[in-house]
Amino acid sequence: MKRIISYLPLLFLLLSYEAIGQTKSNLTLLDLFDLEYVSDPQISPDGSKIIYVRNFKDVMTDSDLSNLWIVNFDGSQNRPLTQGNQRDFMPRWSHDGSKIVFKSNMQDEKMKLYLMWLDTKETVALTNSAIAPGEVSWSADDKQLAFSMFVPKENKSILLKIPTKPEGAKWNDAPIYIDQMNYRSDGAGYLKSGNTQIFTLGIEGGKPTQHTFSELNHGNPIWSKDGKSLIFSANLHEKHELEPLNSEVYQLTLADGKISPLTKRFGPDSNPVLSPDGSKIAYLGFDDRFQGYQVTKLYVMNADGTDSKMLGGDLDRDIENIIWEGNSRGIYFQYGEHGDIKIGHVALTGKVRTITEGLGGLDLGRPYVVGQFTVSANNRFAYTLGGTEHPADLGTWGDGNTNRLTRVNEDLFNSRKIGNVEEIWWESSFDKRKVQGWIITPPDFDPNKKYPMILEIHGGPFTMYGKSFTYELQAMAAAGYVVLYTNPRGSTGYGEEFGNLIHHNYPSNDYDDLMSGVDAVLAKGYIDTKNLFVTGGSGGGVLTAWIIGKTDRFKAAVVAKPVINWYSHALYADNPAFFTKYWFPGKPWEETENYMKRSPISLVGNVKTPTMLLTGESDFRTPIGESEQYYAALKLEEVETAMVRIPNASHGLVDKPSMLMSKVAAILSWFDHYKAKP
Repeated sequence: MKRIISYLPLLFLLLSYEAIGQTKSNLTLLDLFDLEYVSDPQISPDGSKIIYVRNFKDVMTDSDLSNLWIVNFDGSQNRPLTQGNQRDFMPRWSHDGSKIVFKSNMQDEKMKLYLMWLDTKETVALTNSAIAPGEVSWSADDKQLAFSMFVPKENKSILLKIPTKPEGAKWNDAPIYIDQMNYRSDGAGYLKSGNTQIFTLGIEGGKPTQHTFSELNHGNPIWSKDGKSLIFSANLHEKHELEPLNSEVYQLTLADGKISPLTKRFGPDSNPVLSPDGSKIAYLGFDDRFQGYQVTKLYVMNADGTDSKMLGGDLDRDIENIIWEGNSRGIYFQYGEHGDIKIGHVALTGKVRTITEGLGGLDLGRPYVVGQFTVSANNRFAYTLGGTEHPADLGTWGDGNTNRLTRVNEDLFNSRKIGNVEEIWWESSFDKRKVQGWIITPPDFDPNKKYPMILEIHGGPFTMYGKSFTYELQAMAAAGYVVLYTNPRGSTGYGEEFGNLIHHNYPSNDYDDLMSGVDAVLAKGYIDTKNLFVTGGSGGGVLTAWIIGKTDRFKAAVVAKPVINWYSHALYADNPAFFTKYWFPGKPWEETENYMKRSPISLVGNVKTPTMLLTGESDFRTPIGESEQYYAALKLEEVETAMVRIPNASHGLVDKPSMLMSKVAAILSWFDHYKAKP
């Protein structure tokens, strides 16, 4: 077996290729700590001002930080509302526009809810609990707030009878008793005993009033127009663990604590939003058919739950982030389509139109298209303006005009060159379906030269890459690689039929989509065919392992946070009822052959490609045991392999900025080691 060089101590030195005297140099890995982005833009009720979150990083503490900024709608007087190496986020305007609430750890490590008067900037902490509130809703008179908050409780065993230790004895910690199906969650670890409950709090502060007490989780509440009740979504059904998507919209009467369901169909009903006149509730959901991918639709009902109807049903796209028009005659929303996020509007008559596009830029790592927007009562919009050349900045739309108000990375990009991004479409060799992708070429690209190429595959699998800046893939391009990223079958943004081509059939012909994409790039003539590489994370890790089990055309592979054995994953990941019910036609012991034939472990005997496994040690979505299985199997097959474990990292590998940087550095180290020299 070829000896693998010791590369880990050198990871952070990669891509530091700045040449003396050049005005611009390629992006470096450490530039991650200088990247900023705008999120959660909240436009004032009258449309005159916008408060947004400006996100940045601290290289010395390896932290993601943020402050609040405020700017006039025309872009003037852009200035900070809060300052410091802290986390300030989730600003929410009062209805009269004179105050905001937001969350921050500005005083200490405890995350608290704060109230700020905008005329004086006076700020006061409203909560001091060990656990921070969730999303906050203002009452119509601006005198009260409603929110959800986790309430811990002791989970005493009725079965374990453990003798009490003698006074002064030093015993091991007591056993932990677990009787819930979902006892751990990616990013949160092993779950503490307790539930999310609903609270209200006056803006004068004091102790929040708890209104729900069941042993189930309650969603973020909103106020009724008269302030006498709260509306929220939750799964309060008896079989909530076995039917995890079956949520309803509920009304909580504050006077007596009575909870009444406003919806009753089987499937998710969530994200309720009250119309400005208080007469109707808009919400999201679908009739659950246990498909891998089901398009989320928009519904409207009377405030008492009667006369529910779907709006914009002909739009075969997922609807998100619904906001009522100020006159209560229509609803604004966002939706993904062909690698872009757009703002749409649907009238109560059902007519749908598009307002603007180009939302995104909230995922610094890979080119997932994630965006946000808000709208004022007079139909002015603030949104995260994304693009392939920069992370999210603040954009506005009003009276048909689009403006970019910030350039938070201008100082960095004035000294750095990034790769050009080109959209490409091709036909799949399997069934001639059109597939969309993007090519990133290295800075100073010369089409007459030959370049190594990386195929990078998105996760999900029901998600979408698109026209977004990507630190990870731009770093690969800066290291001299052409990078192809794609939306194979199963991706969102192309309709429910396209997404469900992999229903109970993943991975499968998405392999053909990806290989056809590689061939389409090779046809351009500037790729070194002896230097093809492949990587992907999560669902992309599944497909990377699947690919190297079916072809040896790639020089090396990095399989990041994969599922290798669907049988073990379905029972070990953080939501077993979901995976066994929606991604497979039955439980593992009922469909053993089905689980195995779709598991990359079944193809491990074919693998010849040098392969790195890369996973966070605290990943509970695709637990590291999956990578360990594949590592052992590859070792038994005498395939050149290594395993990189990211300590303390959950599935996203973004708990700390250095985790993301380490991931990219590891991938490039592996590929650079196996790259054939000219």
